[in-house]
Amino acid sequence: MAHSGNPTRRQFLTLLGACAAAGTASFALPARAAFEAGKFRIGYQKAASTLVLAKANGSLEAKLRPLGVQVTWAEFAAGPQLLEGLNVGAIDFGYVGEAPPVFAQAAGADFVYSAYEIPTPLAEGVVVGNTSPIRTVADLKGRKVAFNKGSDVHWFLIALLRKHGLDFGDISPVYLAPADARAALERGSVDAWAIWDPFFSAVLEQSPVRLLANAEGAADHHQFFLSQRTFAEKRADVIKATLDSLSETGQQIRADYAGAAAKLAPIQGLDAKIIEKGLRHYAHIYKPVSEPVLQAQQRIADTFLQLKLIPRPIRVADATLPAALG
Repeated sequence: MAHSGNPTRRQFLTLLGACAAAGTASFALPARAAFEAGKFRIGYQKAASTLVLAKANGSLEAKLRPLGVQVTWAEFAAGPQLLEGLNVGAIDFGYVGEAPPVFAQAAGADFVYSAYEIPTPLAEGVVVGNTSPIRTVADLKGRKVAFNKGSDVHWFLIALLRKHGLDFGDISPVYLAPADARAALERGSVDAWAIWDPFFSAVLEQSPVRLLANAEGAADHHQFFLSQRTFAEKRADVIKATLDSLSETGQQIRADYAGAAAKLAPIQGLDAKIIEKGLRHYAHIYKPVSEPVLQAQQRIADTFLQLKLIPRPIRVADATLPAALG
């Protein structure tokens, strides 16, 4: 199967940065790193609860030690930056939502989908102020809507608008990171905010806002575990063991949401009750990528191309290994 060549880091950042959310990785990315069979470098975001718990518990290290790999962790601000890390070989594995991989593949990143989390549409939504005259999604026409550019809610908002007879050009997008977007909504400088958990649960609990719509019936809100292609090809045993271990962590979360939230609270910096609410919006059930899931990703890619949000058409299935399809 043919794959597009990797652009230089500057070209990649130019393409991905046109779509990406604000923020940078928590460390300086090197030039392309060589594959090392004895090292397994995991990229994560603080909101990625399963990975954060696995890191805190040391469960992955214990699972992978018999396979002769040393696990290291790197925190990223957002999915686009994590995918940059995969592209340059700074990490081997990470967890992101459904939109960032589309932008990254269009920018030339060479990764593969290793697994997905079953749909979690309750984990993202659009909120408005309590006194806002906006009562329906159709009322968003001509309004300023804040969201993180290049993130999952970028796709969710497009899908939600289309479901209600509008298109992306019918709103005024305001591209803001979560903290800035929340502040803008609270002071009334934007009319609505599209956001995901745990920020979603936090603003509903802490601010004078109301839910306009969640993603149910509009967007699947898949989450994905992605792997650097060379690592996935050469250390399939490590990827399989990692996914097995993370599935066990997911089972632990589902068995005791309150306990998981209590462990995450000091790490994520939120009240445990808010974290628990957000945890219940996610499935924490992971499966091998399947044809229907890839087709859903392809629909996102085709829509982004139509809206000129990505520079070229992509074939999502190119970002898979044949053995990974479920």
